[in-house]
Amino acid sequence: MRMTRRPWRGMRAIGSWSLWSLPRGLLAYILMIDALALAAVGVAASFTTITAHDLLLFALLLSCTAFAVELTKKAGEQGGMILDVQGVWELPAAILLPPVYAVLIPMIRIAQVQLRVRKAPLYRRVFTGAAIGLSYGAASVTFHSLSDLTLTRAGTLWYGTIWTALVFASALVKWVVNKAIVITAIKSNNPVTSIRAEVFGREHLYNDGAETCISVLVSYAVAGAWILAPVALPVVTLLQRSLRHVQLLTESRNDSKTGLLNAATWEREAAGEVIRAVRTKSPLAIGILDIDKFKVINDTYGHLVGDQVLKEIANTLNSMLRDYDLAGRFGGEEFSLLLPQTRAVDAFRIAERVRANIAGLSIIAPGPTGGERVHVTVSIGVAALDAGSRRELPELMAAADAALYRAKAGGRDQVQMISTTRGLSAVSGPGWGASHSANVPSVFRRAQKS
Repeated sequence: MRMTRRPWRGMRAIGSWSLWSLPRGLLAYILMIDALALAAVGVAASFTTITAHDLLLFALLLSCTAFAVELTKKAGEQGGMILDVQGVWELPAAILLPPVYAVLIPMIRIAQVQLRVRKAPLYRRVFTGAAIGLSYGAASVTFHSLSDLTLTRAGTLWYGTIWTALVFASALVKWVVNKAIVITAIKSNNPVTSIRAEVFGREHLYNDGAETCISVLVSYAVAGAWILAPVALPVVTLLQRSLRHVQLLTESRNDSKTGLLNAATWEREAAGEVIRAVRTKSPLAIGILDIDKFKVINDTYGHLVGDQVLKEIANTLNSMLRDYDLAGRFGGEEFSLLLPQTRAVDAFRIAERVRANIAGLSIIAPGPTGGERVHVTVSIGVAALDAGSRRELPELMAAADAALYRAKAGGRDQVQMISTTRGLSAVSGPGWGASHSANVPSVFRRAQKS
């Protein structure tokens, strides 16, 4: 009996993996990348002659990588998007060793991170290792192919110049391939996600640039003398601490679930923007966004789905707002928006577009039949500060909150706006008709006392 029940339990365990709850397109893409990485290892291994020289150099570079990962563990790295330079010894492996080693070394590093630093869903770790492995494999093939064509006489200035240029070109190939794989995965999961914020943010680009430059230097040093690989460890450690410090500062400003500004930071920066708008006599608007019946979503689908709703709304705000707008999570299911240099009518249009896009989000709650779409709507209250007006942030927030209260009382899934100086108000939503949503000024009216 025991022998017959074990396979059944194993199948049930496999069927419970969170991997299967992903959208079908994303699931197929992840499995394809994993399969390509395995195929790359097999193909590269079939063309590789194992030598003692290559094994010793691989072991040295892998040891340096393992040491860097252990330093991360001791520094207490937590979840989220971690900026690190643990991969600086992986480009030397791609340059100085056959491609099979370039594909394998990041996979081993990611496995160590999973086992020694922080547990994460296994499919994410496997996909990350596969994506980075394919990227370095492409870099290795690029370097070895081009070097066979261009490098002839070692020891000359021309040789060193061409060699360094090829290393940088290979590093660029690695970066492009990796970003392409990641961007495709992000867009497969959520087409409206802001790629600029997720992949090409300033800190991400700085981290990539720093890691690439150090990787090239380490490659050049190790090519001349192996002993210089561990010598680079203190430099990498200092850079890792610097990046970690920057990340801690960012985390102190941002909400942990959504990545938006937290309430304290948003209020501090918004207050400064209001003072600047009053001083320069510029228009400005404040918005408060509240998720409709968010408790029902949590109670029906669970808090994990509720957290996903918060993240998707944050992604929508990041993709739709301008670079100088401020979006924050004000608490619970409430978000705050600050729109500098924005007139009342334009603020209303922006808020209405945000409301409509959130109403169209496709958020799937996991289920036995492939999942159920979670319909999410929001109510938004907007308060506008007209050019030349003198108001402070608390007054604008109170006006926006009053407009939000009207939106909730009016049936939810709508935008209500109050101008704090002209006595104007506006309302829009799916129930107000195409003419209203298409021609926003037509819905402005004198505010009624209530």
